[in-house]
Amino acid sequence: MATAPIGTRLRALREGRGMSQEELSRALGFENRQTVAQIEAGQRKLSAEELVKAVAAFDVSPDYFTNPFLIAGEARFSWRRTDVPLPDLDDFESKAGEWIGAYRVLKVATGGMLSPIAHRLTLTRANSYEEAMQAGEAVADYLELGDVPSADLARAMQDRMRILVLMVDAPAGISGAACLLRDLGAVLVNRRETPGRRNYDLAHELFHVLTWDAMPPERLDDGEGSGKIQRRVETMAEKFASAVLMPARLFQNIDGPVTDAGWLNATATALGVSAKALKWRMVDLGRIDRDVARAYDDDLLVNNGMSGTKERDRPPAFGEPYLKVVAAGIAQGGLSERRAAALLDVTVDGLGDLMDLHGVPRPFDL
Repeated sequence: MATAPIGTRLRALREGRGMSQEELSRALGFENRQTVAQIEAGQRKLSAEELVKAVAAFDVSPDYFTNPFLIAGEARFSWRRTDVPLPDLDDFESKAGEWIGAYRVLKVATGGMLSPIAHRLTLTRANSYEEAMQAGEAVADYLELGDVPSADLARAMQDRMRILVLMVDAPAGISGAACLLRDLGAVLVNRRETPGRRNYDLAHELFHVLTWDAMPPERLDDGEGSGKIQRRVETMAEKFASAVLMPARLFQNIDGPVTDAGWLNATATALGVSAKALKWRMVDLGRIDRDVARAYDDDLLVNNGMSGTKERDRPPAFGEPYLKVVAAGIAQGGLSERRAAALLDVTVDGLGDLMDLHGVPRPFDL
């Protein structure tokens, strides 16, 4: 199992607390800041005694430095959230990071492969919204998404792009996130959301993973305090997501009343999107006049004309590829079933049930 990057985590703590290298050097009893710089750069190890001092200086658990699954200081996140207090988001990000970090470690430890994100979209902020939609159409074609793209998207992202997709129970107000590491991209989606919202968030966050270098998203994608440039990036992501989930080829032979609420609701439900998103996609495709769309009674489209999400509509937590890696890790001794259950916030029995839901053979006896 990979060793924890202690220097990286030390730097993340120091910077998060607003502490200079000189201040940390004094706290750890070093003669100068160069020692701290060497530790953070991975050029010098932290001794056991120094580790104890660091734990005391920052008032953290030793697990922060020794848990190989943590990705503190390595990962970049971009969260879609509404009215979620920052401390709550920080706590959930820490947990989500451990899920992603566990996958990364166990995947390699069990003979799997990771790679830097090989797929990139050649889009920048200078590109038009039309070009973002063209990119969405191209990605849908590349991933060979069928007549219901939302049904195939998560699997295709994992199989064709090696992007980890996790369906998780996130706090209310968090709909999803994109995460980028040096050797792994990941998308988290709140499985408690409606199907249309889940699928839209998945495609939206895919855009961020594929364009992170050229258009790095803000950590908080909530519209609060976002500048003009970032709002443009988010609109590009929205256009991209709509084209991935609703490629133009699906509507070439439709002659019906596309402004009819019954058609919008039924078609959106069949495609796994929201009726309102479908309405605006029809605008982009020139099938509905923009002024007509603006004046439309969107109350007719709420929840695609149905009641809210039912428990049976929710996908099983985490996903089959993730559970396969966890099962392989247990089978090969990379972690115990109890450690795995604690990682996923379930009991050992619950872990077995989760594997059953995904059709993953249990690697342990209950």
